[in-house]
Amino acid sequence: MNKFKALGLEENLLKAIEDLGFDTPTEVQEKTIPLLLEKKTDLVSLAQTGTGKTAAFGFPMLQKINIESRTTQGLIISPTRELCIQITNDLINYGKHYKGLNVVAIYGGASISDQARKVKKGAQIIVATPGRIKDMISRRMIDISKIEYCVLDEADEMLNMGFYEDITEILSHSPKEKSTWLFSATMPKEVSSIARKFMHTPVEITIGSKNTGAKNVSHEYYLVNARDRYQALKRLADANPSIFSLIFCRTKRDTQKIAELLIEDGYSAGALHGDLSQNQRDIVMKSFRSRQIKMLVATDVAARGIDVEDITHVINYQLPDEIETYTHRSGRTGRAGKTGISMVIISKSEYRKIHTIEKMIQKKFIAKEIPSGMEICEVQLFHLANKIKNTEINHDIDSYLPNINDVLSEFSKDELVKKVFSVEFTRFYNYYKNAKDLNVSGSDYSEGSKDTVRYFINIGGKDDFDWMSLKDFLRDMLQLGKDDVYRVDVKDSFSFFNTDIAHQELVLGIFNDFQFEGRRISVEISKDTGRRRGGGKGRDKRRGGFKKRSGGGYEGNKPKFKGRSRRRSDRPSNTGTGGRRRRS
Repeated sequence: MNKFKALGLEENLLKAIEDLGFDTPTEVQEKTIPLLLEKKTDLVSLAQTGTGKTAAFGFPMLQKINIESRTTQGLIISPTRELCIQITNDLINYGKHYKGLNVVAIYGGASISDQARKVKKGAQIIVATPGRIKDMISRRMIDISKIEYCVLDEADEMLNMGFYEDITEILSHSPKEKSTWLFSATMPKEVSSIARKFMHTPVEITIGSKNTGAKNVSHEYYLVNARDRYQALKRLADANPSIFSLIFCRTKRDTQKIAELLIEDGYSAGALHGDLSQNQRDIVMKSFRSRQIKMLVATDVAARGIDVEDITHVINYQLPDEIETYTHRSGRTGRAGKTGISMVIISKSEYRKIHTIEKMIQKKFIAKEIPSGMEICEVQLFHLANKIKNTEINHDIDSYLPNINDVLSEFSKDELVKKVFSVEFTRFYNYYKNAKDLNVSGSDYSEGSKDTVRYFINIGGKDDFDWMSLKDFLRDMLQLGKDDVYRVDVKDSFSFFNTDIAHQELVLGIFNDFQFEGRRISVEISKDTGRRRGGGKGRDKRRGGFKKRSGGGYEGNKPKFKGRSRRRSDRPSNTGTGGRRRRS
């Protein structure tokens, strides 16, 4: 309490701090609050999610605005509805001893007329998502021409979500002389651009180092074959019986699929992605916060703004396309001084990314192994033992004890213990007794690995391909996943790429007698990955040029399937889950 008083906060805020049970200010609060109270300035604050940023800008804003006025003086822009509502509730709690304070949340998915009515009553502070407030400004439902303070919270996330133009448009309606406070976990060039465009010599505060991971989070990676990724996820869950986790996938489709598989296998799981209605999203989040859902599978966009306490694990089922996004993911755990674990399940094609992330977060990953079936059985047994040990006795059972003792009278103490524990052990033992080792050693990832095949293909840079567009083309032709085509190396008139050996028959089958407007596109197994091949000699270099359209598919001369090419529907299904039912 005295520590907060030393920051320069007034009595009404100190009372609220005492009511909320805050004891010691966080580092971002210690560095930010006195600065913002002392002078009028623009600010760029780089700090991880969960470090107390809302209080860092909320306390100074509440102390500096004029509560007697009904004019909107403070604007806080946040990326998602959930974060918008959370910030609003926090500010209301911080300002509970200010009579007449009106903080209004503005976001999509709710009645715009109701929100406009609340603002019209006199909102000193508006907390808003970019799309909704831009809409309300254009309809003249909101006037921000007299605001004195503007906060851009989770700025990097807003820009990653494509809100740059919206923010630019919103800020154009605000006065130039206002104070702008920008809070961000990372500092990509887009955030720097906002700072240069809308701020005047801002003071910069960095908690830790730029783009680094949260200090209370440990980082682990697990090397598996791509086809074993889901089985690895289940083992990690079973090896951590008290898990309360966020699981990240790249796409909405994968998010829904993995959540459905987990539910089918008896886990308390749910999905969060952009195809859910607002009502469905609210139901999922309510279940997650109340821990009815223990494993929430989410896309990066859908998870932005989630602030749920005590998440024990963040599991990267797939690494993000943008490496900076990893910082946001891992920042969902290890919050408020607690420890957390960020796990990464990777296949051979992603192995190099680990080193890139290590450089960015300035932390080392710990190489871990997926636990064996027997290790999981042992963990579950001792988890059950501790659960029994810590269970409070319900004395309503006392009247039934004589009859229960009669039923069990023939068994000794050891026999009873064995029977009780067999209920749990037998289920896990039967499921895992013949479980294979899912781990792949680091040495298996060398270029000469027997588990990978390198191919030569007679198209390259002259056909308007770079490594990314060729990878997309091959994935579309082969109907494989994002990680199944890797080490794509594009030369002028030819290229190389790799797949797991399991896909060799498919690759050679698809491109056997594969023709494109009379020209044969050939793929063969490469004998020498470093030697120039002659597959592209003597042909028209523009013939056969095709490139990916932004909306999907290929423009120009689209490849035609001939010969033995197959679509995914011809391939055997591989969605079996083992049928094991897990306790609820």
